[in-house]
Amino acid sequence: MHDCQDLVRLFAICFETEYSTELVGGADEPEYLPASEGRPLHRIVFTRDYFRSALHEVAHWCVAGPQRRQLPDFGYWYAPDGRSAAQQQAFESVEVRPQALEWLFCAAAGHPFRVSLDNLSGEATDAEPFKRNVVAQVQRYLRDGVPARPARFAEELSRFYRGGEQLSADAFELARL
Repeated sequence: MHDCQDLVRLFAICFETEYSTELVGGADEPEYLPASEGRPLHRIVFTRDYFRSALHEVAHWCVAGPQRRQLPDFGYWYAPDGRSAAQQQAFESVEVRPQALEWLFCAAAGHPFRVSLDNLSGEATDAEPFKRNVVAQVQRYLRDGVPARPARFAEELSRFYRGGEQLSADAFELARL
């Protein structure tokens, strides 16, 4: 039911022409690559054929503004698994909005979601504040409006996977994480 090629196609319908951007799977690691000489399209590259990886990388693209979309990996700092508590706090501070959008995308596609601390071998930290921040961000989006690009993608996902059914704010509570 949840095939990454559907996401690739749905993303292309929404954004390929207007934003010259394509969603591409099959990589060992996710990455964003701006267009370059010989490559006219920007590329959002997700890990292998992982559905959630594709949604997460699209969420990062949706958060990035026009200037950041001209930079490899949007110009963001990233430290791999094995982060210290301070590095984890920095990671979490930039992950709230993308993970909130990823949760909206998962819900629109009828796919399970859970927050990702992405630090299995790093210093242990309390996940609850991060989870609360992600929930609060989703609730803000639902209350104040989802920005145009992620709203467009969520609507296309909902149309394809759920017959256009609207999302309920009740689906985005801390207890569901």
